Amino acid sequence: MKRIQFLQGAAVALLCMAASSTSLAQGYPNKPVRLIVPFPAAGATDLFARTLGQKMSEKLGTTLVIDNKPGAGGAIGSDMAAKAPADGYTLLLATTSTHSIGPAISSKLPYDTVRDFTPIAHVGDAPSIMLVPVNSPAKTVREWIAHAQKNPGKLNYASSGNGTIVQLTAELFKSQAGVFVTHIPYKGTALAIPDLISGKVDVLFDSLPTGMPHVRDGRLRALGVTTPKRSPLAPELPSIADTLPGFESNTWFGFYGPKGLPADIVARVNKAANEALADPEVKEKLSRLGIEPAASGTPEQFARMVAADAAKWKKIVVERKITNE
Repeated sequence: MKRIQFLQGAAVALLCMAASSTSLAQGYPNKPVRLIVPFPAAGATDLFARTLGQKMSEKLGTTLVIDNKPGAGGAIGSDMAAKAPADGYTLLLATTSTHSIGPAISSKLPYDTVRDFTPIAHVGDAPSIMLVPVNSPAKTVREWIAHAQKNPGKLNYASSGNGTIVQLTAELFKSQAGVFVTHIPYKGTALAIPDLISGKVDVLFDSLPTGMPHVRDGRLRALGVTTPKRSPLAPELPSIADTLPGFESNTWFGFYGPKGLPADIVARVNKAANEALADPEVKEKLSRLGIEPAASGTPEQFARMVAADAAKWKKIVVERKITNE
């Protein structure tokens, strides 16, 4: 008898939880939604969030409030999002740094990037470009590889610091091209640009919007873009993958919620994000930021993409013995 009563009680509890979840999703959203951006204001991730958030507010029928929580490479804001109630009123704009590279570089994250989050939508990609001095003997990716192979250990590359996407992109390139090039870390690529222009640095994989103005001013030469195919943001540049098949490095952006986020809320936010990304005005603004809107996709597709990306960077981190120190 007690067993029957226990099972009946458990069934009632489950029904109540399901009913509560359904009711929550049906009334969503009925107040402003907080979007945590785990990086500083006025940076690329913040500007992307504000551009997309304005149109998403229209689609959701409520205000998407941007809340910058920078620090620890995005870990502080990500942790806040992971520990927030799973009611859809706290979301996270994650990036390659927080959910692909972060777990590979640090074993001390206060959360698990898979277990503690609910994937919602892949919303954008920011490609990088391969930059060399204008006096470099290489005018193509293939020529630069040949130049590096003839001068093992004599060439160098700059990065924005240890464990950053800039360093990992260069190490991925070195691995696939089979070249030995010395790493010189800087505190940001902006500090490396003058040395690249002067020829003290031989190559830099910089973001497209910060690198291309120097190319168009004739101070640097761009050899290729890190997307699998030519980017519509710089169609004149060939893909590095044309020379190194399979080479790809993008900074992706995506929405997550805390674990246990109801499926109906996930679908609602995913739909609003995809509709906002399809808006011509949003596309034009993102283009100016150097960001390609992600193709309309499902949370499941987003999760698979991040898993593959994380595995790729983990392999590079382990093989090349990369740390953030």
